[in-house]
Amino acid sequence: MNHLDTLPVARSDTSPAQTPAPPRAARLAALGTVAGPVLFTLAWLVLGFLSPGYTIYGTRIAPYSPISQPVSGLGMGVTAPYMNAAFVLGAGLLTTIGVVGVFATLRAYGGRVRRAVCAGLLCLSPLGLGLCGIFTIEDPLVHLVGFLLFVLTPMISFPVAAIFLRRIPGWRRFSTALLVAVPVTVAMLAWFFLSYDQAAITVGQGISGIPERLLLIEVQAWFVALGWLGYRRARQI
Repeated sequence: MNHLDTLPVARSDTSPAQTPAPPRAARLAALGTVAGPVLFTLAWLVLGFLSPGYTIYGTRIAPYSPISQPVSGLGMGVTAPYMNAAFVLGAGLLTTIGVVGVFATLRAYGGRVRRAVCAGLLCLSPLGLGLCGIFTIEDPLVHLVGFLLFVLTPMISFPVAAIFLRRIPGWRRFSTALLVAVPVTVAMLAWFFLSYDQAAITVGQGISGIPERLLLIEVQAWFVALGWLGYRRARQI
């Protein structure tokens, strides 16, 4: 017998056999980025049809129209407890937990600091929506800060996450898509700002509610994809 047959076979550092399985808790937590945006979207879809309107600064805005009114308007009046809970718990807390869970499943790749930076930057967006649920449009300055955190931080967090993820097996295509998401988000944000007219909103006119809702769906869709891919990839390890 050849003595070489008895020598151990060296494995590649990228071999699946040497990649530790992510904790089950991390895999389940990753689904928070799926559940959070879905619950939030269902909330404003349903409540948008149920809301009779709302009063702000003594001005009555009724009936509520999803076409002209912002989602934040649902955080006022009789729908306020439900919509603000969706902001804080769904769009905010659940999504944040999901982002942390996704990067916890990737602990075998990259350094802890790099993963923490990526997760931290991505978490700013859902935290911004959570802030919108705590400070309603009656607190316009803080509410605006929350909205800007949601829509502007992906301009940085998506490319940073894409650079990190593209080196991980199974994530390259998604990382490329994250880079494409940046100009798409910029274009949709520009459409929203161009259509926004406070005077028209007050009298129930205009269409600013449409681009706002499409912007919410577009940005949160990337978080849904991130969480679902993180969950599926973790199950395959």
